[in-house]
Amino acid sequence: MDKQNTLVNDAGLGLRRSFLNEIVVNPPANVSFYEVAPENWMTLGGKLGKQFRAMTERFDFICHGLSLSIGSSDELDENFVRDLKKFMAEHGIKFYSEHLSYCSHDGHLYDLMPMPFTEAAVKHVAGRIRRVQDILEHKIAIENISYYAAPGQEMSEIDFFKAVVEEADCNVLIDINNIYVNSVNHVYDAETFLKAMPGHRIAYAHIAGHYVEAEDFLVDTHGAPVVDPVWALLDKAYEVFGVFPTLLERDFNLPPLAELLREVDTIRTIQQQASSHPPQRVA
Repeated sequence: MDKQNTLVNDAGLGLRRSFLNEIVVNPPANVSFYEVAPENWMTLGGKLGKQFRAMTERFDFICHGLSLSIGSSDELDENFVRDLKKFMAEHGIKFYSEHLSYCSHDGHLYDLMPMPFTEAAVKHVAGRIRRVQDILEHKIAIENISYYAAPGQEMSEIDFFKAVVEEADCNVLIDINNIYVNSVNHVYDAETFLKAMPGHRIAYAHIAGHYVEAEDFLVDTHGAPVVDPVWALLDKAYEVFGVFPTLLERDFNLPPLAELLREVDTIRTIQQQASSHPPQRVA
């Protein structure tokens, strides 16, 4: 299976139904690719289905899963994965990404829960990732999630993440905001964590805003503009690993599309500035 690193380029935007009409009629020039949660689009028909088809015929897309529950002890939902494969083939979608988490235990929990950072969990989830990759016939990208508790922790977050992607031989969706949020909530240095990421596996990145509950407690909401320390961490990531495709996530408190596109422009500006310098490539 080939690496997915070059299948999308530059800056992307999470596609939401609320601005689909506007995007279809007047596609923004600064968005090179889009991302959708397949669960929200796989069964669409009618006008929305036709509009989605019009978009996938013209632009590069990634599917970013919400419900596969890759880390769960429940049986892997292979029927969903096969439906996903068909959906991706129908629309020419480049590849699939998923959270390193679980969201079911004898029923869906409707939240992304952290896995225990243990060797047993590494073996468990890596086997499931490999199985998904076998069905889809491509490497998937696994995202470092935000979390607020680490039950049963036997190893560090970064060691767990690296062990999983190495054991599964998968790609990485590096979420810059999640690194920042976790660094504040769990009191570690964000740049040190960033530099330890397996940079050679990065397929693309997410960047998003968060909610400040307290000075030492941030909540990963995707419901606010990206803050300066997160932009700075993205710049550092490009400096360390080189420029990679980066997508703006915004799921709640959606502003006018023009405001989102200004943040996409910021991604492009940082990418252009970073492109003039050779990366450090520490990982």
